[in-house]
Amino acid sequence: MNTPLAERLRPHTLNDYLSQQHLVGKDGMLYQQIKSGVIPSMIFWGPPGIGKTTLANIIANESDRPFFKLSAINSGVKDIRDVIDKAKKSGGMFTTKNPILFIDEIHRFSKSQQDSLLEAVEKGWVTLIGATTENPSFEVISALLSRCQVYTLNAFSKTDLEALLQRALKEDTALSKLNIELKETEALLRLSGGDARKLLNIFELLVASFDGDHIVITNDLVTKQVQSKAARYDKAGEQHYDIISAFIKSIRGSDPNAAVYYLARMIEGGEDVKFIARRLLISASEDIGNANPTALVIANNTFQAVSVIGNPESRIILSQCATYLASSPKSNAAYEAIGRAQQLVKDTGDLSVPIAMRNAPTKLMKELGYGDTYKYSHNYENNFAAQEFLPEEIANTKLYNPGNNAREQAQRNHLKMLWKDKYGY
Repeated sequence: MNTPLAERLRPHTLNDYLSQQHLVGKDGMLYQQIKSGVIPSMIFWGPPGIGKTTLANIIANESDRPFFKLSAINSGVKDIRDVIDKAKKSGGMFTTKNPILFIDEIHRFSKSQQDSLLEAVEKGWVTLIGATTENPSFEVISALLSRCQVYTLNAFSKTDLEALLQRALKEDTALSKLNIELKETEALLRLSGGDARKLLNIFELLVASFDGDHIVITNDLVTKQVQSKAARYDKAGEQHYDIISAFIKSIRGSDPNAAVYYLARMIEGGEDVKFIARRLLISASEDIGNANPTALVIANNTFQAVSVIGNPESRIILSQCATYLASSPKSNAAYEAIGRAQQLVKDTGDLSVPIAMRNAPTKLMKELGYGDTYKYSHNYENNFAAQEFLPEEIANTKLYNPGNNAREQAQRNHLKMLWKDKYGY
């Protein structure tokens, strides 16, 4: 049988679809939309092999809509227009069941290619479903992004992957005829990296390597049979996530040598330099923050520079930034502060802003005393006047705790001088 196992097991209904229960479970947003038949344009964002294409097919099947598919790798503006013309003829613009246009790897489309989709989405000629492994906030133009819902799909869990293997043994015609014993699965799951397609491909290769009818799958067998090329960089697979993770952890751990090594791995593997620069931007704020605010400036300039320069010279700029960030003092105080603040908002809900802090754009609001007792800081000594800015229910709550480094220690001392013992600085 020439059809790959992953294709043979591709589900066609929601009932058969594994994982992503936060979207397709009974309480999931996508489940409700599919069942109601009101399908908005959307973008699926997540790692490879997690069912983005499959889910798009299921949506089309269950909502009884024509389905058109393009790959951003080998499609141009002409291909897009041709498909849109076909979609318009198959669906018409006055029906609630617009044809679905699925675009795989939509992040690879240029701005002009994405622009060519706008009219069709805006006028409802098609319902667009895009799939991307990259953050759509950076890779999809704002005009198109504003017309789409963005749904994040997660890597398959251990439970999902084990269930998928069991399904393969029971439901696949070829495998169900064999005597296959899944004695150990840890190595299989580890090599898959949460990618269901990769898991099934490895499993099928293993089974094909046996001559007898009785096949026993163990961790040792998987390790021996599947030669994982650790030095290879697959920017569409597990290595993409492993190496960028090691890169950022090396910067966080103040090791410029490891950082520049993993940078080289990515560059040699053909990684998008803008992707690397974006991660440096995040690290500059998350891991360095106010311990060295200049880090964010340098990272932002790096992103702008590599966007203009391109390869091969971008490697020099990226190396300068990566080694600077790795050598910089570290603090995650700002990162932790916003995390605490968001949790506080979730816990306390929609608290009323103090009257003194409210804006008073109308006469009625002024009569109600909005802003009356607010003290304009610049009218006071040291440009500071002690007052309560937080809602009454959470008054005196400290969310930002400066880190233990020279710059933030100076911040702590300044805040302590201003606020005395109010926040315990």
